Amino acid sequence: MALNAIVAGDIRKTPPLVLLHGFGGGAFTWKKVVAGLEAAQPVIAYDMPGHAGSLHADGIGGAGKMAKAIRNDLDLRGVTTFHVAGHSLGGATAALLALREQKRVLSATLLAPGGFGPAINHRLLSHYAQAETHLDLIWALEGMAGFNASIDDDLVDDMLAVRHLPGAREALEQIFEAITFVAPNGERLQGELPLGALAALTMPIRVVWGGEDCILPCWQAERLPGNIALTRIATAGHMLVEEYPARIAELLGEATAIGRDNPAG
Repeated sequence: MALNAIVAGDIRKTPPLVLLHGFGGGAFTWKKVVAGLEAAQPVIAYDMPGHAGSLHADGIGGAGKMAKAIRNDLDLRGVTTFHVAGHSLGGATAALLALREQKRVLSATLLAPGGFGPAINHRLLSHYAQAETHLDLIWALEGMAGFNASIDDDLVDDMLAVRHLPGAREALEQIFEAITFVAPNGERLQGELPLGALAALTMPIRVVWGGEDCILPCWQAERLPGNIALTRIATAGHMLVEEYPARIAELLGEATAIGRDNPAG
């Protein structure tokens, strides 16, 4: 099954911005961010494998499998060069795309990305994955957001709608097991990206992290290679796309200004 995506603009005329959501989300999570982008900027917002319209697509698993699935889909769509932005699991996937497709990726923006250290709040992430009612999901999302953030009911409704699809919970469980592992000491950790390889990349890369992130702690940003720019949002939690859509749109606008007037090939 092919990947589902929300596509806006001429993705073959201008390098598109590829948007990759986080664990348990969907392309719909980017709505407010996309509304803040330049109208001339083409966008491909994916439902990641195992999520929403891509529930039964190839590539269900960790960031490596997902990066391969996204790359293959971009090939099918005739996209040669592109910008990529990803949140959490999508951030790790975007980083791997930048590593594997260095001649195609014009910029990478990684929002609270997975893989930049071993620490992960697996308990809260598991509660979030298992939430099946509006109240349970609100509680989980509030725990993932900043201290004073509010959760949009429309977001919760969209998440619940896709979670009630046959096989959705099983897919989330499969992905959770793929992105985390139990260390010899019994601690559950996340897999890590090859930071040395990321340090050798030449395209612009920016990491954005919330100071109140309790899923992937922001101290992991201290390990960033020198070629990666860092933007901290002190009062943001893990849900950067939902908490600060205007700021994220602004940063993506800066990233996509590179090559906006160049043909996509």
